[in-house]
Amino acid sequence: MKWTILNKHNDMIVRDYLQEIHGFSRRLIKSVKFDGGDILVNGTGKTVRYALKTGDLLEVKFPPEVVANHMKPEKVDLPIIYEDDAIIVIDKPPQMATIPSLNHTAGTLANGLLGYYEKNDIPFTVHIVTRLDRDTSGLVLIAKHRYSHSLLSAMQKTGGLKRKYKAVIEGKLSKREGTIDAPIGRKAGSIIERTVIDTGKQAITNYKVIDERMNHSLIEIELETGRTHQIRVHFSYIGHPLAGDDLYGGSTDIITRQALHCYEISFEHPLTKKHLLFTSELPEDMEQLVSGFH
Repeated sequence: MKWTILNKHNDMIVRDYLQEIHGFSRRLIKSVKFDGGDILVNGTGKTVRYALKTGDLLEVKFPPEVVANHMKPEKVDLPIIYEDDAIIVIDKPPQMATIPSLNHTAGTLANGLLGYYEKNDIPFTVHIVTRLDRDTSGLVLIAKHRYSHSLLSAMQKTGGLKRKYKAVIEGKLSKREGTIDAPIGRKAGSIIERTVIDTGKQAITNYKVIDERMNHSLIEIELETGRTHQIRVHFSYIGHPLAGDDLYGGSTDIITRQALHCYEISFEHPLTKKHLLFTSELPEDMEQLVSGFH
C-alpha cells in the first residue's frame, strides 16, 4: 500500500497517519512491525515515530500471510459475483461450509478460495468477513488481505455493513413488521446450539412479512447485531422456527435445510470508499418453496 503525503498531513508521525487517516488498527501496525512487514518512506525504512513531510511517499509492506493448518487448497466451484484487489463476494450455495470443521473438512468455501488463489497466484489467505452457516445460502463477503479485513471488521462493528435475508418460517406472525430484541448465548450442554438467555449478548432482529399461506410465511430480515444462529434462534424463540431447521424445532417436511438466504449485502468499499450493493436470487430449493405461496 502506498500513499503520497498531503500538505494537511505534514509533520504527522507514521503511526498517527496510519491510524487516523487510513484506519489501521494497533494490532495491524504491530503485525507490520514485528511479523516481517516493513514501513518505507521514499524507499527507506522508517519507524512508526517518523514525522512525515509533504510529498513523502509512504509505503507499507505487510508480512507474508500464513494459511491455517486446517485449510487446504481445493478445486471447488465458487460463484464469484464480484472481485477486486481488496475484496471478493461469493454467492454461497447451501450445503457448503464456510470454513473447515471437524465434521466438514473438505469442499468448504475457504478451501475452494485457497485453490482459486493458488491457481491465480494470489498471495493471500482467507479472511471471512460475513460468515454463513453451512446450510444457509447467499452472499458472503471476503477480504483479500489483512488491511481490508481490518477495515471491514471495524465497519461491521459500527453497523456500516448491511445484510438482508429472506426466510420461510412456520406459521403466521401476529404483526406484519416487528423487531425481536432478545439476548443470545450458548445453550448449556451444547457446543453448537444457542438460545435466548438473560446472560447472553444483545441481539436485535428486524423483520417484515412479504407473503404468507396457511402454514408458512415468507419474511425479509435485517440484523442489527450478528450473533451466531441469531435468526434461527430468534424465530424459534417466538414460536415460529425456520422451515427445515430441525436443530431449532423446524420441520423438514417441505425442505431439508433451514430456509434462509442472504440475498443482499451493502457496504462502503474499504479502499475506494464507494458504496457497493450486491444481490442474490433465491436458490432452487427455496424458490420452489415460495412459488407455492402464489
